[in-house]
Amino acid sequence: MPTLEDLLEKTSRTFALSIPVLPEPTHREVMIAYLLFRIADTFEDASHWPPEKRITSLHDFNELLRKPSPNRARSLAKGWVAASISPHAGYTELMTEVPFVLGEFWKLEPEAIEQIKTHVIRSSDGMASIVAKTKGGKLVLASVHDLQAYCYIVAGIVGEMLTELFLLGRPEMREVAPYLRKRAATFGEALQLVNILKDSAADAAEGRSYLPAGVPKSEIFALARKDLGVAGEYIRALQMGGSPRGVVEFCALPVLLAWSALERVEKHGPGSKISRPEVFFITQKLKRTLDRNEPAAPIPTEK
Repeated sequence: MPTLEDLLEKTSRTFALSIPVLPEPTHREVMIAYLLFRIADTFEDASHWPPEKRITSLHDFNELLRKPSPNRARSLAKGWVAASISPHAGYTELMTEVPFVLGEFWKLEPEAIEQIKTHVIRSSDGMASIVAKTKGGKLVLASVHDLQAYCYIVAGIVGEMLTELFLLGRPEMREVAPYLRKRAATFGEALQLVNILKDSAADAAEGRSYLPAGVPKSEIFALARKDLGVAGEYIRALQMGGSPRGVVEFCALPVLLAWSALERVEKHGPGSKISRPEVFFITQKLKRTLDRNEPAAPIPTEK
């Protein structure tokens, strides 16, 4: 039987690097939350399934989150895997282990369970509304407003949940809590925009056009840079507000990787990736920065 760590490593290269630096109990809470969001994402990404089946599966998954039902979880997971939910081996294994992940979820502290459950259900419901817009096997977003609404559903809500988990049991962070909450959704949007720009060619091949056709791509790059600046403000507030170093490192690493990925995609086009040596270099540079107690992420100045 795989561990939660095994499933994390097989489903996310970036988060497999960043989640382990979190202190307990946040580490375990965020790891389980990530896997639950990844399960929901797998339904949204199953473009080879009819929209109705994906929507029903998202609703069934939400019901499992609302009320423990091991037998129902095993039955649903078996059906999802039998229906070839994903061509990705790691995602397929995660779907097989839905009962295990849910069992570990229900062992968390009640406050963490409530925060994770509330936000995952909100995101899943939003994903169902997005899938419902699929026409003829294609999903097309028509405006920047639609793009930002999509980013909020799949990533902004994640930023809001993470913020609440960071604040749990840490009264020393109370003063910066309003500042963090105000920027949490934009933090998530920043990372999602970079992913959309990076994966736009592959998404289009699968019938998903997240980038509005009538909007210059330069405008989306500019929005991503602006959002990453807000993410930098969020991280600076964590550092100044008494957050544990592991929380700062967890937040800063994906932002630094996103800055590098954005530059790479803008220069070389969709599909460009950061190499493993580059990821290692960025990771080690961040650790040295934190050792010196310097700002962990850039905040671009207005020109």
